[in-house]
Amino acid sequence: MFAFQDSRDAVEVAFTDRHGGSSTGGFASLDLATPRDPADAEQLRAARENLDLVARVFTGAPDGALSPASPVSGPPSLPPVVVMRQVHGADVAVVDEASASAPPVADALVTTAPGVVLLVRVADCVPVLLSDATAGVVAAVHAGRPGLVAGVVPAALAAMADLGAADVRAWVGPRVCGACYEVPTAMRAEVSAVVPEAWGETSWGTPSVDVGAGVLAQLAAGGVEVVDAARCTREDEDLFSYRRQGTASGRLGGLVWMRP
Repeated sequence: MFAFQDSRDAVEVAFTDRHGGSSTGGFASLDLATPRDPADAEQLRAARENLDLVARVFTGAPDGALSPASPVSGPPSLPPVVVMRQVHGADVAVVDEASASAPPVADALVTTAPGVVLLVRVADCVPVLLSDATAGVVAAVHAGRPGLVAGVVPAALAAMADLGAADVRAWVGPRVCGACYEVPTAMRAEVSAVVPEAWGETSWGTPSVDVGAGVLAQLAAGGVEVVDAARCTREDEDLFSYRRQGTASGRLGGLVWMRP
């Protein structure tokens, strides 16, 4: 279920793999994507089960706990999980518990609310989790190639600083590596003109963009301590990858929260 887990003081983080869920076919089995077809009852069921399962295990909620969105009463509720409608931009949403029922259009989530889980979903892009445990601020960031160029990581750091963060740690998760992310020569030039560290070459000698290297450079420029949980999504079949699977690819998750 988890490719990586870590904690710092009251902050806990994790990146999922593709195992242990309910999804079938190419999306098997722990797909955390928003259901692609709202009319597909089976897909909706699997999506809800997968999200609830990950939230329960990640937070240590009791077996049988229900999502706050569930209409069924009975067992204790899971902590709220805030997701976002990711659009490959640089918008940052400051969220709280109420945001669980109204996902913002953004590529970074920031909160000062203990007990709220932030979730970023990826299938080759770079998931970044951020925290300042002392200031009580955490963030989850979706950094794809367009977001790297747009500056979503620096924007998230700036939003955290506005809320009092001064000593930020980052966890950078699984993503497609620079040796596997082939792009046209002109695209590599455009990206590296903004973030030189993202210039890359594939293992077969063609132009590439190393989004992870670019993100790491932006974090270093911001004075952020980094834990790099790198695994190449394209090469590792325990992970989802759009580059490897195409439209049949599910989505991995990066989760962060402050224990209440």
